[in-house]
Order: sequence, then C-alpha cells, then structure tokens
Amino acid sequence: MSKVITIIDYGVGNLNSIRNMYKTLGIEAKISGDPKEILAAEKLILPGVGKFDYGMSQLCNASLVDVLNEKVLREKTPILGICLGAQLLTEGSEEGVKPGLGWIKGKTVAFNSSLLQQNQKTPHMGWAEVKEVHNSVLFEAMFEQPRFYFVHSFHLKVANESDIIIEANYGYDFTAGVQRDNIYSPSGSLQTDRISRQVRKKIRQNFVRTIGFVSFIRRN
Repeated sequence: MSKVITIIDYGVGNLNSIRNMYKTLGIEAKISGDPKEILAAEKLILPGVGKFDYGMSQLCNASLVDVLNEKVLREKTPILGICLGAQLLTEGSEEGVKPGLGWIKGKTVAFNSSLLQQNQKTPHMGWAEVKEVHNSVLFEAMFEQPRFYFVHSFHLKVANESDIIIEANYGYDFTAGVQRDNIYSPSGSLQTDRISRQVRKKIRQNFVRTIGFVSFIRRN
C-alpha cells in the first residue's frame, strides 16, 4: 500500500503549495480537515500562517485538538509543523492568550529588543545561517551550513534544550528547529529562490524517507 502524507486543513495557510511540493517528489499528499481521515493518517503536516490565537481557535472549531492528541501523543504518528504550525506545537505564545497544543514544552516569544543591535528591527527579515545543536534526520545530507530565509517577529523558546535541533542568530541565538520523538519542525520560512528551494526540498525528502517509511525516533 502506498504511503500518503495528510496535510491538515483547519482553514489557515496555503495548503496546495505544500501538496504540490510533495507531488514534485513523487509522493502522494492529500489535504483534509476530516477528523476520521486524520485519525487514519500515516504522517501529518500541520501548516499555517497568521496569529497564534486564531490558529488555535481554528483547530478547536474544527474539532481537531483531541484527534491530534490521539494521533501524535498516543499513536506516535509523525508530524511536521510548519510556520504557524510550528508555534502551535508549544504551550502558548506571547502574541495571544490561548494555550497551544503543548507537545513541545515552552512558548512562542517575541524577539527581545534589548538584545538586538541598533540596526536590527523586527520583524526579522532575511537570510540567516543555521547551526546544528542536536542531530536530526530532518537535516540529514543537508548543506554544510544551510541558510533559511526568515520573516518573523516571534520565535520558539523551549524548556528542554534536548528538543532543539538547530539555532540561528539575530542579535542572539534563537531556536530555529525542534524535534521531540515523533514531533518535528523547522521554524524558518523557506522562500522560493534556488538555494532555499533546495533546502526546503531536502527537509521534506527527509521527512518522507525516514519518518513513516522507516521507523525513527531520536533519543535524548
């Protein structure tokens, strides 16, 4: 039976662009907000753009929070959080008041302006090299020093250092990617130029190749 990636549709984000990326890799990906289909999924992607509270409200309104807890926490289904989806993995955000999914201990926080250089403004917009903190299959066979393109005013601040897989720097080091067991997220916004397309493609190839096709959980 062929493997299928399910992209979670909760009314937030450009889902077709993600599906098309997997199509170019020869991998079937479907978009669904149906709790029954999500419960049957083999691998999940949680995308999203916009405000934290709105994203959580949309997940709740779609009756997907309990479904996702069942899939991710109990069944250990691999999930990849992208952009807002990465933030929703945490316990909450300084941007809002609603609790997040809480799978990654920590919060989404605004850049600390007191630690930024005089010429560094928010949102952080531009290229930044990332450095590996802990090994992860998500970044296997990557460039020696891959670059992400960031457009963000918030970043993850996790409680457990062992959950951090990559960091970037903008005035200070911040978490740019996390992994905890079957939960994965690169939090950089990978844009559309040639280098960034290659990085984004490699991350998604690694997600397909290793997570779900070959059972893998990183050990702390």
